[in-house]
Amino acid sequence: MTGNDTAWTGMVPVDDTALAVTDTGGPGIPVIYLNGQFATQGYWRRVLAELGPEWRHITFDERGRGRKSGRSADYSFEAAVRDVDAVLAARGVDRALLVGWSYGAYVGAHWAARNPKRTIGAVLVDGACPYDWMDEAMEVRIRKMFRRMGWFLPLLRPTGLAPRLTAEEQAESNIELGRLGGERELGAVLDSVVVPTRYVIASGTSLGSRGDEQERIRAGLDAVTARNPHIEVSAKVASNHGAILRKDFRAVADAVREVDALDRAAR
Repeated sequence: MTGNDTAWTGMVPVDDTALAVTDTGGPGIPVIYLNGQFATQGYWRRVLAELGPEWRHITFDERGRGRKSGRSADYSFEAAVRDVDAVLAARGVDRALLVGWSYGAYVGAHWAARNPKRTIGAVLVDGACPYDWMDEAMEVRIRKMFRRMGWFLPLLRPTGLAPRLTAEEQAESNIELGRLGGERELGAVLDSVVVPTRYVIASGTSLGSRGDEQERIRAGLDAVTARNPHIEVSAKVASNHGAILRKDFRAVADAVREVDALDRAAR
């Protein structure tokens, strides 16, 4: 870990774009926050406030998200993983604790599995649950949903509340994630995680889900926690997928503290 006492906000170049990054600085444990698929760093404000200034908080907006991060020719999952490397390198952080929500949970799981010596641990918030939910019918459903949303998303883009990706780009990103989240693919990634990892799981539905689909996806974690002693569910909370960072931020902060304590005990 590298300390940096100076708070900093700016742009970090990566590939063909640049990412808007905020680093609170300070000597505390560096925590990097990985956003939902089309969300922004502002979603984490309650978690940051709950943890307080004794932690070093690093947040950023992914490619084409928020008000400032630039568009790119590459919105792939692998690009999102590379962006974690770019942000940490730019801020001089050698070892960090990862906190990811939704899409960011998948990114965090992959990054932790690939970089165990650079990962203090991971907190995965209602995402990265292995389940085979992507098929041809689901692809059609996803494309249709984003086409329907396409007319009003451009109206929200100047506010940063909607990504600057096209409806087609958003659909492709969602479909790619579904394929990566299959039991065989994601299960193998999670089986290779060797750092303390804690899940905070929501209840009920998420955007685009129907009936008990989301709960069936979450149940895919049972086999993972049975196989890998490094991974546990820290809490299952009452709020749904979209509200979890707003209503159950304390559970997320508690999981961060738990992971840090486990890392300290192992050293």
